Amino acid sequence: MLTGAMHVLSFIGSAAFYLPLLVIVYWCVDARLGARAAVVLSLGSVINTGLKLVFHDPRPFWTDPSITGHEARDSFGMPSGHAQNAVVVWGFFASLTRRRLLWAGALLLIIGIGVSRVALGVHSAGQVLAGWTIGAAVLAAVLWLEPRVLPWWCRCRLPVQLLLSLAVALAFLAGMWAALEAMDGWRWPASWANAIIEAGGSVDPVSLGEGAAAAGGLFGLLAGLSYAADRIRFDATGDLWRRLARIPVGAAGAVVLYTLSLFLGTQPVQAFIAQALLGLWAAAGAPETFIRLGLATRTPRGVTRVGEEPARVRQ
Repeated sequence: MLTGAMHVLSFIGSAAFYLPLLVIVYWCVDARLGARAAVVLSLGSVINTGLKLVFHDPRPFWTDPSITGHEARDSFGMPSGHAQNAVVVWGFFASLTRRRLLWAGALLLIIGIGVSRVALGVHSAGQVLAGWTIGAAVLAAVLWLEPRVLPWWCRCRLPVQLLLSLAVALAFLAGMWAALEAMDGWRWPASWANAIIEAGGSVDPVSLGEGAAAAGGLFGLLAGLSYAADRIRFDATGDLWRRLARIPVGAAGAVVLYTLSLFLGTQPVQAFIAQALLGLWAAAGAPETFIRLGLATRTPRGVTRVGEEPARVRQ
């Protein structure tokens, strides 16, 4: 019973939960809010992927036979991605309001997600604390930079924005490549590998594939949002049935792209391209499709575009 509850909390802190949630917010509720939250999450995920390579710290069940690994994780444990992203996502949404009840709910979720990772044997308390700390730093940095960087970004011409999107993604990828190069000669300790296999996982050589996928997703998201704000001007409001109809249409396009990506392979370049295409589809391709199918409309010229002004929750 307790383990089941921990799995539920852990799922709420996973990409499998966040990504559909933020996509639905962007497509069907508030495009500006969904875009901001998605960028914050994507930045946090890229940073976490890079830091895991820097620390290459084992998960508890890899080194302690008395700990049962309830998830067959083969990625490094420091810092906890679930704990970090919980602070980034739920902290971001809490920052939009002054309501104490919502802040308390966000705090309880953040704590619960972190506790679940320790209870499931996939992170130590120190790795969770590090995730919380780094997540708070990422969130604080984004909230401070957003009103300073975003107006400048929006004033740039679209080709410049696209080049900047690629430059940001490649800069993060270069950092991950440097961290991987610093691990030259590193090999999986036999005890770690055996623990992962016994938990039902598999052990592959550490590569840049996961980092390239994260960087590609960031590029696709930034480029897609920039293109959507300049050319598509997607309005997420509308009749309820139109909003709901967007979900299967957008999901179908994502499934097609994901299926095609399976044929590309998992090498860094292919992983970057595959995730970039998914990000572009979610941010720009799907909204344009909704408009052409009559499921959404364009905002008039002169109306605030996605990202030009931070959204606020009315009290």
